[in-house]
Amino acid sequence: MTTNAAIHSSLWGENSLPLRPASQVMKLERLGAYHQSRLSFMRTLVRRIFRERWKIEPSVFNLDDDGYGTVVYEVQAPHGLFSFVLFSDYLSPDERNDRVIATKWDLTMALVEGKVDQAYIEQLRENVPKQEAGRVDARVFVLSRANRSARNFDYVVNQLAAGEQPDVAKIVEVGYLYRTTAVYGSGKLGMADWEKVREKHKDFARPFAGEMFVCLMLRNFSLLQVEHIARHKKPDTFNPMKPEIKRYFGIGNSTGLGMAPYLVNHPLLINQWIEMRELALARVRALGSVNDQVRETISQLIDRSAQHTLETQTEDEWQTNNNKAVIEDMACLKSRIEGGFDSWNELVEYSEQHCSLQGQEMLVSCMLEIYPELVDELEDFHSAEEFLDLDPLMPAGQLRDIIEKRYDWALAIDFDAEGARETYWYRSEEKMEPRLGSVADIEGKKKQMALGVGYAVRKCYNQLIDYIAQNPDDTTARFMVSHPKLRGIVRRIQGMNRCVYGDIQANLLDREVLPMHLLRAKLAFFGVSKFDPRSRLWVRNTMFQGAPLLEEIGQSFNDDWFMPLAPKQ
Repeated sequence: MTTNAAIHSSLWGENSLPLRPASQVMKLERLGAYHQSRLSFMRTLVRRIFRERWKIEPSVFNLDDDGYGTVVYEVQAPHGLFSFVLFSDYLSPDERNDRVIATKWDLTMALVEGKVDQAYIEQLRENVPKQEAGRVDARVFVLSRANRSARNFDYVVNQLAAGEQPDVAKIVEVGYLYRTTAVYGSGKLGMADWEKVREKHKDFARPFAGEMFVCLMLRNFSLLQVEHIARHKKPDTFNPMKPEIKRYFGIGNSTGLGMAPYLVNHPLLINQWIEMRELALARVRALGSVNDQVRETISQLIDRSAQHTLETQTEDEWQTNNNKAVIEDMACLKSRIEGGFDSWNELVEYSEQHCSLQGQEMLVSCMLEIYPELVDELEDFHSAEEFLDLDPLMPAGQLRDIIEKRYDWALAIDFDAEGARETYWYRSEEKMEPRLGSVADIEGKKKQMALGVGYAVRKCYNQLIDYIAQNPDDTTARFMVSHPKLRGIVRRIQGMNRCVYGDIQANLLDREVLPMHLLRAKLAFFGVSKFDPRSRLWVRNTMFQGAPLLEEIGQSFNDDWFMPLAPKQ
């Protein structure tokens, strides 16, 4: 496999541009300003499915007139056969709950290796609808569930049954028929772990590829199901949905704090994701030619981004202000583009001087759209070996130097300031989700998660300085013998020293920390849009809106569903 170093050396010449520094990229507020891009996992998955012409067809279709029953899709990918098994059950309105602690859902589903027979389907039927309360075997590698949209599902069925199309204005408000409340993989509940999936199933050997595929299949089924129900409700007047309206439906998602610790606990993987995005940007800045056609294209993408943002519905004041800033930034950039520019460096530097972080990162996403020949190959390098190796023979003085150079951001934080260590993260046994607590809760603090990397580095550094003063020639091993509780943070410091990015440069223990930035960053890498925070701790969003339909596999594919806009009606 090609290494990062090989990718870099194949690109960088004498006059090349460096990557943006970690001190700029890894600030929490900038990570929280990321948007979807052509390197987002949904985009890369759809490209592969259409490029490789996967065959996805139902092998079992047992739905009654009301859309309840069992459906199995067989998925023939280049390297294997898989089954997507879905159970649709009646759910009374008073039982519908989007929280992770819910026990019943409208739909439950599983992605399974190989072909499934009736006996195995029954085995899944006994367990998949129970989700966390059930157990599956290692043939399953993704498990999920979803609930109908109270505002859209019945409305769309009734419109189609009456021979009418859904009002696009209503879809703008809620761009989905179902929303998923959890997508599980990586060995949970008896499923295949990531190592098995990565080694045995090449078609899903990229981070979150299986999870994204399940959401794509859910989106496909939601469109099929509303038409099925409407057709049986009024067969004489039923009219199918227009393809352009179908494409505008995505899948809803609710994401809470459960996603936030991932970015801290997988620093090598996050480094890889960010480095590929930054490398793509650097390639465009160094090698992307600018001519009249390119200027016209970037102008159109800027307009599209502004309109997409304008169509995003939210009642959250913070997000509303962010959206207003993006729209203003796009107008500012449009004016600058119309005035003429000769290089991407020129436009990027202009954005850094005149636009918000949200606008700056929207420009980055737009720039990547224009040059698939420079960007798309980097989608193959989103995986990482997640080993933080310990070097016990490293001189203690060298460990100190690494901290002073790489973690200067942590050393610059005043952890003794008021509120600097007021927050801690813990996992709620009752809610089955991470939560934020206050240090005033002494008992709760005993259950805290180790997410305060900056503070841990600061404590390690303080003790290391004292130790070196007494033992200047000792190794890291001897230092850890004296301070065994520091073994974990020393391993992280040494392991991350070989990365450009990976460590979020923020104090996650601060009273004013905004977890939404963490959620936004990870969701942007997934490729979601339409961020709608419901509090500072969880956010609704939309997945696969604008994506091509599965029935279009085999037709000419125009990979152009970045920042989708409402179709004309």
